[in-house]
Amino acid sequence: MQRFDLIVLGAGPGGYVAAIRAAQLGLRTALVEREHLGGVCLNWGCIPTKALLHSAELYEAVQQAAEHGLDIGGCTVDIGRMVQRSRRVAAQLAKGVRHLLRKHQVSIVDGHGRLAEPGVLAVTAPDGQVNQLAAPHIVLATGARARVVPPLEPDGRLVWTAREAMTPQRLPRSLLVVGSGAIGIEFASFYRSLGSEVTVVEQQDRVLPLEDEDISALARQAFEQRGMTLLTGATVSSLAKGSDSVTVSIDAGGQRTALEVERVISAVGIVGNVEQLGLEHTAVRVQGTHIVTDEWCRTGEPGVYAIGDLAGPPWLAHKASHEAVLCVEKIAGVAGVQPLAAHRIPGCIYSRPQVASIGLTERQARELGHELEVGRFPFAGNGKAIALGQAQGLVKTLFDARSGELLGAHMIGPEVTELIQGYGVGMALETTEAELIHTVFAHPTLSEAMHEAVLAAKGRAIHA
Repeated sequence: MQRFDLIVLGAGPGGYVAAIRAAQLGLRTALVEREHLGGVCLNWGCIPTKALLHSAELYEAVQQAAEHGLDIGGCTVDIGRMVQRSRRVAAQLAKGVRHLLRKHQVSIVDGHGRLAEPGVLAVTAPDGQVNQLAAPHIVLATGARARVVPPLEPDGRLVWTAREAMTPQRLPRSLLVVGSGAIGIEFASFYRSLGSEVTVVEQQDRVLPLEDEDISALARQAFEQRGMTLLTGATVSSLAKGSDSVTVSIDAGGQRTALEVERVISAVGIVGNVEQLGLEHTAVRVQGTHIVTDEWCRTGEPGVYAIGDLAGPPWLAHKASHEAVLCVEKIAGVAGVQPLAAHRIPGCIYSRPQVASIGLTERQARELGHELEVGRFPFAGNGKAIALGQAQGLVKTLFDARSGELLGAHMIGPEVTELIQGYGVGMALETTEAELIHTVFAHPTLSEAMHEAVLAAKGRAIHA
């Protein structure tokens, strides 16, 4: 039996970060992974999809080059080379993760791990051999996978999950995306940019249903202007497969319609990987498909912790990494560790246009009883956005009228996934409306729209 101070099960953005931070703190650490270092995010999620989206963005930019005085002809889509580049990016980063783990002397153990007894993890190696690892602290970071619901069971050929959607053999002429959360909308945006006819079905009454209602409405307008068909308050009731196409029945507004498309992408959520972990003989509590934890990522079983998607929403890589650090630092007794403030976690959607948010939506803030000062500023009033030819969008800020506290910020438009962190820093520092008003923003920048949205909350916006 190999003995360690801490064992991490799962090498995604939560697991490998937990292992590195533990090693930095002097803990003898093992990291157990059955498939890919970097997990789904690095290998089959966040990173490769962003590589694909950037390729699609470049293609669209070339189509619009004439508006910028550039004569570029003959640009065509080679989906195979796009996918190859995406896979190279993922492989490069996975290699980097392995290097970092070795640099910090983390023991990497290949195989499937399960809790065998208190403080012991049994690891079944690819060759079938079972090894036992022991540690007083075991961090579960096994992540999540795509939710499967009838009649949308993926077959890898006609009905895709995200994994097949990012490695297509050819570009489908028509596509149905079921689910308009971040994953669904990003793939819808990608394929629409490359010329596919895209229809999106969303069960809720608006696209991007977790976003602020103003942002959802603007997103719908922007997506429809790009040629997407968006069906809200709709569900897929049946699905019939042909030789190289799918016919689906869609129920919306009390009516049923048939739609034939070449491919279907199911993006209806995720479920935690809680199976075959040996939890049945522990005090670990599972709610739905996620492990219940306290603010320090502790489960009901002494010495067992859970982080990332396994521990529930929000299902974001940066949430998993942050939990990894605070969990390990709490175990190691580091002074000043703070629980994760979930409402201060930014969310980003890399569609075209991009969407980003942090904090409460306007509806949530009002339901909590806040008296609000709301600021809105359109990118149409921002010089840099106009110069870029990307003036569609909005920045919206929510402040508590009594204290001046920044309660939330919501954005749609150019590079807002980068801009949102400014509000994130402000919320972490408990910055007030008055302090943001007196902050100097450089000109000409997209970030000026952030300042104007703050000013607008006080009726002081200059360019709107």
